Amino acid sequence: MEKLPNDPAILVSAINMFLRDEEFDSLDALCYCYNRDPKALRNYLQDHGFIYDEKQKQFKRFK
Repeated sequence: MEKLPNDPAILVSAINMFLRDEEFDSLDALCYCYNRDPKALRNYLQDHGFIYDEKQKQFKRFK
């Protein structure tokens, strides 16, 4: 994947897949690779109904 998708649902799916399949060991590492700010990414997804679970290393829907 050259860049992370912009659509929130597809973005969450891609991030969760990368973390689940252990291509990246953390959200910060994934963001670094794709030149994205982790805080901005979390805020963007939170605005679209997703929250990051640090313990499980995945985004989950909260709305």
